[in-house]
Amino acid sequence: MDKKDIAGIRRQLKMDNDLLKISNIFNVYIMKESTEIYHHQMQPFALLDRDQQELFMNNFKKVLTGQLDEKLFELKFKRDAENSSQLILHKGLLSTGEEDWKEQMLLMTQKMIEDQPHERDIVITFIRAEYLKPTKKRNEEAEESERDAVYSNPFILCSINKTEEPKKEIQFDYIEKEFKYKIEADPVIDLKNPLSGFLFPAITDGASDVNHILYAAGKANEPDYRFIEDVLNGEDIMTAQEDKALFEEVIRDVIGDQLNPATLANMYGEINRVVEESEEDSPPTLDYKDVERVLNQSGEQVNSEKVKTAFQRITDEEDYEIKASNIVPKYKSKSIKINTKIANISISPQDLEYVRQVNYKGKRCIMIEVEEDAEIDGFKMLPEAFGE
Repeated sequence: MDKKDIAGIRRQLKMDNDLLKISNIFNVYIMKESTEIYHHQMQPFALLDRDQQELFMNNFKKVLTGQLDEKLFELKFKRDAENSSQLILHKGLLSTGEEDWKEQMLLMTQKMIEDQPHERDIVITFIRAEYLKPTKKRNEEAEESERDAVYSNPFILCSINKTEEPKKEIQFDYIEKEFKYKIEADPVIDLKNPLSGFLFPAITDGASDVNHILYAAGKANEPDYRFIEDVLNGEDIMTAQEDKALFEEVIRDVIGDQLNPATLANMYGEINRVVEESEEDSPPTLDYKDVERVLNQSGEQVNSEKVKTAFQRITDEEDYEIKASNIVPKYKSKSIKINTKIANISISPQDLEYVRQVNYKGKRCIMIEVEEDAEIDGFKMLPEAFGE
């Protein structure tokens, strides 16, 4: 799945949408410091109050919100996993009866809570739904409606949410004219900040892929590796942050820890070109040969064997490939930070070529080439001749 596929599903999570049909919702309550199910309840989604439906819809959107390889991760299932989640979820997806589907979701729940007590009560929510995607764009003049032909994608979405402690309040009773202490006994489910979740199966360009699952972490670059491996039986992943750190370590190993801003700008520009021009279904990647080419085109003459050795030493794999999109900061926004004790500067990767570190009167200075007068608090800066 790419960000377009995920955004397409997230946009459908709204009320009164005939392209999204949610049949059942199944909630499971787990007490804190417990690994047992306290209560579970299944009901048709349509029978919930409209306000409840909206709360859950917003919760599901939260689960599917975030950047790929930062908060959302497409996982490939491991083969021959014991008590396979792929098999459990596939059975649930194909089940025709409500009891069969509930049985499979309870099996998934047991995998989630086994040997993993939480500090707070949690609620695990499953929905069984169907996403209908038109096969072609709307044509106002055509007699055939875009809804006449659709891709049908049944899916299961899971959201895991913590609960908040009941509120304790002091209230004033106007009638009795006295202050009263009040405490709510019922915990509140925090649907605004899901702890985790997943979507099965992955849906790419209207096609379901039961060999992959979309996992959602609670926070960016903080995936739960136990959940990925033991609960979902997914293969190992690298976050975007880890991929970028690995790439930077390779570069430092090959050319050192000092780099000309113009070289860095050329490097990011070349990698960004690879990302934008890629026509493959899977995200473009860089192996050690690609890194060598990028460095040479950026003005650094490097030896192929040296790059290969750096890859082997840092990744433990000669044929390791880094996702190109994980390396380049957001290209057209001020995503690069230049940090000094005096000031912090934000600049876009494509503008790095206008930055220099120079010696001025025996001191190191940051010099930025600009096309117009700079302003400070509404005043234009007075131009000075360099060196005077």
